[in-house]
Amino acid sequence: MKTHIPIRLTLLASVATLVLVGCHTFHNAKSSHQSSSVVNYLYPNQANPVVQPAIPVLSLPLKVGVAFVPGDSGRASSHAGSGPLSETQKFALINEVSESFKKFPFVKSIEVIPSSYLTPRGSFANLDQIRSMYGVDVVALLSYDQVQFTDTGLLSLTYWTLVGAYVVKGEKNDTQTMLDAAVYDIRSRKLLFRAPGISRVQNSATPVNLTEKLRLDRDEGFRLAATELVTNLHRELELFRERVKKSPDEVKIVHQPGYTGAGSLGAWEVALVAALAALQLRRRPTPRA
Repeated sequence: MKTHIPIRLTLLASVATLVLVGCHTFHNAKSSHQSSSVVNYLYPNQANPVVQPAIPVLSLPLKVGVAFVPGDSGRASSHAGSGPLSETQKFALINEVSESFKKFPFVKSIEVIPSSYLTPRGSFANLDQIRSMYGVDVVALLSYDQVQFTDTGLLSLTYWTLVGAYVVKGEKNDTQTMLDAAVYDIRSRKLLFRAPGISRVQNSATPVNLTEKLRLDRDEGFRLAATELVTNLHRELELFRERVKKSPDEVKIVHQPGYTGAGSLGAWEVALVAALAALQLRRRPTPRA
């Protein structure tokens, strides 16, 4: 006795099989995504944070802290060896950022804040603890977002900042990296300025060497983005210094005892320069008639 299966049931089974196969294929091609977010760290559980900072009062020269915000768990990855930035890479970028601040005379000292001292979603309460522990006035919070595509149109890089979102479409064997430095006055909760660094690395790879190639592309993407971030950070520091001079109502400046101002000379320095100039004139030979 033969069993007749209804045609409709057969079609439904075929469609379900195709859907399952399609989902499985999509899952295997899923791209890797690793990130840390300043927004998630400072404004946890807030879809649209409302920022109402006070007017910052900067006491010059500044004590600046530099730290990486805690990373997010990120999306699941199908690539072996695909992980977040290493501590060596983070330390290298922190050193470059610190060197950028050291070039400005209104910065007194730089403190490197260990990652273990920043708690996930710690918000400004955590920064207040950092301020008390290290005595820093301003903190540069570093974050990153990196996604690697192994197929076309599966994912796009979306990185949320306080000034909007960056969305970048990916292509096959494509590595998109974004680094961000957000500089805050801790006491007033004011974002003073920010500097991004973005890179894109496109390569080809065979299934045999895919894992190794993705690792190399990830490191190269970070290096290029870090170079751009440091360049932009130096420019933003220059612009911030000029903006403070032209808009005193935006940021109030207070000089600590003994500090005469960034790039200015004290009375004794002026007298010394004048004395050296007079001595130099005396040493010049008298021209003959």
